Amino acid sequence: MAEPALDNVRAIRPDLQVVERRVADIDDGYTRIANELLEAIASADLTARQLKVMLAYVRKTYGFNKKTDRIADEQIAHITGLSRQNVNKAKKELLSMNCLFMDASKIGVNKEVSAWHFSKCLQVSNLVSKPETSGVSKLETNRVSKPETHKRHTLKTDKETNTPIVPKTKSHGFDPMAVDIPEWLSKAAWQEWVQYRKESRKSINSQLTVTKAFNKLQEYLAEGNDPVAVINHSIANSYQGLYPPKPTPGKRQGFQQPSKPMNHIPEGFTG
Repeated sequence: MAEPALDNVRAIRPDLQVVERRVADIDDGYTRIANELLEAIASADLTARQLKVMLAYVRKTYGFNKKTDRIADEQIAHITGLSRQNVNKAKKELLSMNCLFMDASKIGVNKEVSAWHFSKCLQVSNLVSKPETSGVSKLETNRVSKPETHKRHTLKTDKETNTPIVPKTKSHGFDPMAVDIPEWLSKAAWQEWVQYRKESRKSINSQLTVTKAFNKLQEYLAEGNDPVAVINHSIANSYQGLYPPKPTPGKRQGFQQPSKPMNHIPEGFTG
């Protein structure tokens, strides 16, 4: 009797591998982030890939107590498990939506959540539903919904009403350049301030912000400060708000209104 081939015998129960138990703990490090920013990310209309990349940039910036940093796509790919090409694509989409911003060669998360917009982002569901499902549904339902198969439905004519497609008008946001400038304020100086705020990722988006700025400049004017000098001083020092320059010791502060000419000849004048 031939002996059984022991080499072909396999164990009924496979070897069990020990899986290391991982528990998250703040003692191993944590990321300090504002609740409003975290809620904005959670409620944002992002794809799964964009959400992964967004959270990875939060980890690589706020996780190291930084607002911006030089972060390679390979670092984000290592955290998210995505390919470098997909990380680069999602990063460009987030930049176009103002969720991320570039500061020279550094990148960071835009804390001004009111500036986020998702109109330029093409969602995957939209790309699939338009060319695929809409074409299939028309072909299939038209064949089935004939009067012979649905007796209860009333007969419909084959004529279709062709309604013209009205193009959607894009709603323009608030333009701080188009507001009425007070007579005591230089229009060129105000335009420089608006452009500076826009380049600093702190755009002026409401009439209330403009009114508050005008009131502030008028207060400084009443205190003897030139509004143009206040704007130039704030831009030169990278301020997000309007602040007057500090007075120089020994000199009279600020902007002085021109004195009116005398309408009479002083007594004792012999010139």
